[in-house]
Amino acid sequence: MTILVLGAAAGGGFPQWNCNCHNCRGLRQGTLKTKARTQSSIAVSADLLNWTVINASPDILAQLKACPQLQPARWLRDTGIRAVILVDSQIDHTAGLAMLREGNRLAVYCTASVREDLMTGNPLFRMLENYCGVTWHEVRTAPGADFRISGVDGIELAAVPVRSKAPPYSLHRDLPQEGDNIALMMTDVASGQRAFYAPGIAEVDARVWECMSRADCILVDGTFWTDDEMIRLGVGHKRGVEMGHLAQSGENGMLSFLRRLPRTRRVLIHINNTNPILDEDSDERRELDRAGVEAAYDGMELVLGART
Repeated sequence: MTILVLGAAAGGGFPQWNCNCHNCRGLRQGTLKTKARTQSSIAVSADLLNWTVINASPDILAQLKACPQLQPARWLRDTGIRAVILVDSQIDHTAGLAMLREGNRLAVYCTASVREDLMTGNPLFRMLENYCGVTWHEVRTAPGADFRISGVDGIELAAVPVRSKAPPYSLHRDLPQEGDNIALMMTDVASGQRAFYAPGIAEVDARVWECMSRADCILVDGTFWTDDEMIRLGVGHKRGVEMGHLAQSGENGMLSFLRRLPRTRRVLIHINNTNPILDEDSDERRELDRAGVEAAYDGMELVLGART
């Protein structure tokens, strides 16, 4: 199973178009050792020909252009994308669906509550019926409700409900439902190796920790270094946990959990432009390096099991 990081940044990307924080300014001026990143999305395949895209970011066209693996060019109009899975209904994970409107009907896998958001508060599914259309496949979070993507052989998936946050336009913003936010456990059927993907998570509860403990590779929420990051820098008024993101630092931060899994490949993804780990010379990045935890970047490739 190959996991290709299409985009590693949080909403807004890095640099963010209107931001002049230390990181964004340093990247633009060339004074910071770092990499630009587009908005969070990954693609998964067992044969390097048929792919599932997980989250369709607003940057998806640029991401596909940068990743020729997803364009096999067998016919006049072609794509390696067999389906899109959505872990939530946030704009930075769904707006890219509109950019895929020139093709055949989109096979989209998501929970019923995410579908509801995309039919009402942000009616992308309704809009797309005027173009390619959407064939919805329900993702269930009940134990044992594993699923596979038609045409993408060799990978089994399971949805894990996580505590995070539905978007502002969601009917569930202040009345959360279990299917609003999910993580995915992805299993390479041939080798039995597992990857756990959770780009938005506010708490490592018992279910999440059990998945993290069983995984051979983890791609997990790397949005903020500190919970008050946005407030302290003067670019926002909410704490990370209020936006559905557990910070890395602190006694019960994400790093405190990742350090307990030294034999697992551990990668932070969905990194906000304000996060100091983007500066490869920062103290925070050195702390990450000492812990053996990686910061995802666009084009990063993770391989589990043997290539087919």
